[in-house]
Amino acid sequence: MSNLCIIPARGGSKRIPRKNIKPFLGKPIIAYSIEAAINSGLFDEVMVSTDDSEIAEIANKYGATVPFLRTEKASSDFATTFDVIEEVVAQYEAINRNFDFICCLYACAPFVTSDKLSESLKMLETQEYDSVFPVIPFGFPIQRALKLEGEKINFFYPEFSLSRSQDLEKSYHDAGQFYWMNINRCLKKKKIVTNNSGCIIISEIEGQDIDNHIDWKLAELKYELLQSTE
Repeated sequence: MSNLCIIPARGGSKRIPRKNIKPFLGKPIIAYSIEAAINSGLFDEVMVSTDDSEIAEIANKYGATVPFLRTEKASSDFATTFDVIEEVVAQYEAINRNFDFICCLYACAPFVTSDKLSESLKMLETQEYDSVFPVIPFGFPIQRALKLEGEKINFFYPEFSLSRSQDLEKSYHDAGQFYWMNINRCLKKKKIVTNNSGCIIISEIEGQDIDNHIDWKLAELKYELLQSTE
């Protein structure tokens, strides 16, 4: 089996400028993803898909390849992760390189470990999923979610307004770290998460969505706490 790791890292981050190479506890945040992928020993190639020469230089420094620069279309604010994957696969096919499994690993995912990558790949292979990715349990039941209607607050799901939290079904959200894919199946279905996807469950301290500067600081605090308990 041939495996490729794709790390998407465009240069045009809006909410946190230069987010993908911003220093995270002493080194560019993208370095954590590159090192986790390389150290896992799972990949025939670890590549960074970018439109930015500085990101490409840093990616090379930490051991990733940048065999092609991303096109303008795949670098726009409207391009999806799937668009990037499709483009990278087509670029490799053009030089007669094909892969059985692809892992799309985000550049701002310092909590990813080689063990989690290995565990997810094993699940993908043995259970014949289309894709596998990490999820985090919601800290509070989504069935008890509230919404504002004008100046009044109401339940999204009034039928659960009197339910005990412990009686409600557990819910999860995408950790936003990586996706292992059977690439042929996902390309055929034109999506990453299908009706045949699996997951590994991680804790709230093992992940952090990083969309603003407060998120960034929380991620650093969580990372340091995890390191101190190992």
